Amino acid sequence: MSFQRTRQTGGEPRIVLGLRQNLAQFGTLVAVNALVGGMLGQERTVVPLLGKDVFGLIGFTAGLAFILVFGLAKALTNYVAGSWMDRFGRKPVLVAGWLVALPVPLLLIWAPTWGWVVAANVLLGVSQGMTWSTTVVMKIDLVGPARRGLAMGFNEAAGYVAVAGTALATGYIAQAHGLRPAPFLLGIAYAALGLGLSTLAVKETRGHARLEAAGHSARPDGRHDHLHDALTSRQVFTQTSFREPALSAASQAGLVNNLNDGLAWGVFPILFAGVGLSVSQIGILAAIYPAVWGLGQLVTGGLSDHVGRKWMIASGMLVQAVALAVIAAVDSFALWAFAAALLGAGTAMVYPTLLAAIGDVAHPAWRARAVGAYRLWRDAGFAAGAVLAGVVADALGVRAAVWVVAALTALSGLLVAVRMYETRHRSDT
Repeated sequence: MSFQRTRQTGGEPRIVLGLRQNLAQFGTLVAVNALVGGMLGQERTVVPLLGKDVFGLIGFTAGLAFILVFGLAKALTNYVAGSWMDRFGRKPVLVAGWLVALPVPLLLIWAPTWGWVVAANVLLGVSQGMTWSTTVVMKIDLVGPARRGLAMGFNEAAGYVAVAGTALATGYIAQAHGLRPAPFLLGIAYAALGLGLSTLAVKETRGHARLEAAGHSARPDGRHDHLHDALTSRQVFTQTSFREPALSAASQAGLVNNLNDGLAWGVFPILFAGVGLSVSQIGILAAIYPAVWGLGQLVTGGLSDHVGRKWMIASGMLVQAVALAVIAAVDSFALWAFAAALLGAGTAMVYPTLLAAIGDVAHPAWRARAVGAYRLWRDAGFAAGAVLAGVVADALGVRAAVWVVAALTALSGLLVAVRMYETRHRSDT
């Protein structure tokens, strides 16, 4: 499918779809999303240990409260951010998200009680919902349908490589200088850079979505012809969540994927510390998983443009289930490192491909709202994972929690295999 350049009235610059044609702006958005990921990465190693060592939290359910509120705040913000992007434009939502992020590292540094950490994670969830959702939609806007998977691969790779790098760096910083304040100084720098880039260098992309909508045509195989451009927000939510087979299958897979990510974030550092690993070793394990996840998406996103979405998603969920089972079964640094890499590989197969599938099916006129609805379900997985892992770990032990999440992840992959159809059609290329 090709797109012609157009010039809008009023002296506005020409708008054209494509990765090569929008490379400078695309690269800026990749850099912005790396900073978004860094804001999340500052917590991956240190905050679970703060709860245990500084605030004396004993129960897993109480200790995982910060992930619960993060997941709920991010999920709800994802949903409303899609509507805000359609109403006000993409850039204002992005800039507002960075403004919300500014106090987060300061609250983590100064927190006198665990409640302050929980409050900081409410703000972090709101910020992540606005900033990460916006960079996703803006990249989809810029590249058009032919390179959607590749675009999502770059977007998610930038974010999660930054998560990994920051998790690793904060582990070493905490080992040398303590759990506070030094590790969170990185977050202050990330927030300042992210706000500056978003304000000064990022350009609005809503016009690109309008251009694609003007040239949008039904698929020749007849799939999702009924999903026209005039859906209400309620209809978009219903289609994405329950009715449309591919959209709803992607939504449940996204939820379960982040359920096991919430487990990895909140439970794994405690599991590893329980067998005597040092903070720096825990930081290495906390970094391996998102590093493989992030770098792998540079391959898997573009690969899904060629081989399709459905089986990448289904098999990726099953690979994650196997990795979680290994983590639950073994008891050594080397084997945990292998399992963390395997978990990252399975997640890389799934993460950009789910977003690309949403973009395949959703009409450009309501794509931002569909992405918002999908990301609501996906990031609700953080909250679900915190509750499930906390309750099971308190009742049966931490390894039992990992086994339960492994089983749910396998079931999710089987559901994708049964319910989802292939969303990537040859004519899109």
